[in-house]
Amino acid sequence: MSAPYTVITSDAHAGASVVGYREYLDAEHQKLFDEWRGGYKNPQRKHIGSKKHKNWDDGERIGDMDAEGVAGEVIYPNTVPPFFRTSVLICGNPRPEDYRLRLEGIRAHNRWLVDFQNQFPERRAGIGLVYLNDIDEAIRDVEWIARNGLRGGILLPHVPDDCTHILPLYAPEYDRFWAVCQDHDVVLNHHGGTGNPDYGRYPTSLPIRLMETGWFSTRSYAHLILSGVFARFPKLRYIITEAGCAWVPERLQLLDRVWAGVRAGAVGEFEFDKDSMPPEKPSFYARRNCWYGASSASALELRDRDVVGVERICWGTDYPHYEGTYPHTRAAMRHVFHDMEEAEVRMMLGENAAELYGFDLAKLSDVVGRIGPTPEEIRVPLSEDEIPEPTHTNAFRR
Repeated sequence: MSAPYTVITSDAHAGASVVGYREYLDAEHQKLFDEWRGGYKNPQRKHIGSKKHKNWDDGERIGDMDAEGVAGEVIYPNTVPPFFRTSVLICGNPRPEDYRLRLEGIRAHNRWLVDFQNQFPERRAGIGLVYLNDIDEAIRDVEWIARNGLRGGILLPHVPDDCTHILPLYAPEYDRFWAVCQDHDVVLNHHGGTGNPDYGRYPTSLPIRLMETGWFSTRSYAHLILSGVFARFPKLRYIITEAGCAWVPERLQLLDRVWAGVRAGAVGEFEFDKDSMPPEKPSFYARRNCWYGASSASALELRDRDVVGVERICWGTDYPHYEGTYPHTRAAMRHVFHDMEEAEVRMMLGENAAELYGFDLAKLSDVVGRIGPTPEEIRVPLSEDEIPEPTHTNAFRR
């Protein structure tokens, strides 16, 4: 038998229960928390008592990982911190009047996450939260996250056009923020499903948001590259997760064309400042600075992996979301990877994520030897009757 695959999901989610966050607030904000808690109602009542506890239950979570063959996890947020109305992942940037209390809420989450990560430090890399309403405060949070060892780096907010109280990510005022991120070697993470504008309260608002989410989830990728962030800060590492990677080749072709046109000084009747573009083509910075968290990816999603860069793709389970691969992760790996080269599979399933997020493969070796799927297992394609139905995940798309 070949050595088992080291599987590290680049997309997992966790968070404390609402009450569980209380002890991570100071005395003043615990009092405010008690007042807020009295009026808070869970916006997703149907999930209570089902899988919510998987966000914080160590025993069940590690048991699920072992059964699924997953040795390590990169942890995004998922639950409702103090003073929030919905999950921190989908609530968007705070309004000026909400900012101070929301800031205390994400800091409570970050403190909780340090403890959660350190329960199994060799298997977890937590991603800390920052807001960009106040750049000085964001810098303080980056420094705290780095100092407290959250190896996942930071979750970078998108700034949609209707969020006019926060500067867009291509604004030069952020350079001191990027400098701190580079100095502390923290990974910049964007997550799919975020970045949309406010669609209002109409019957079709949510379907339209769903349709446009893929575009808004990846929009900041172009903003960071074209504005020269990676040119000025060449050691930054950036990943978009749960947005796939099939879009990358076409997007880079477009960005390279835009770059060439602007550098030429004109496109049609539009004239440009040639110096507004970075010195190298966007595809250069993509190859050097960017990664892609292909959560629950289908084989179709990975078809152009040689163009994207196999060494830049990190597979993910999206645990414990309904659209993730759990509890069919081993089947999903067989369905997607059965006919790919072993070296490529090793990179996408775990080695790329280990390098990006600083997992120690030697410390994971005992776990991998005990639970990891072998190449012989993954090479066996699923039969028709093995494909799980029904399921929300894209991993079994054909």
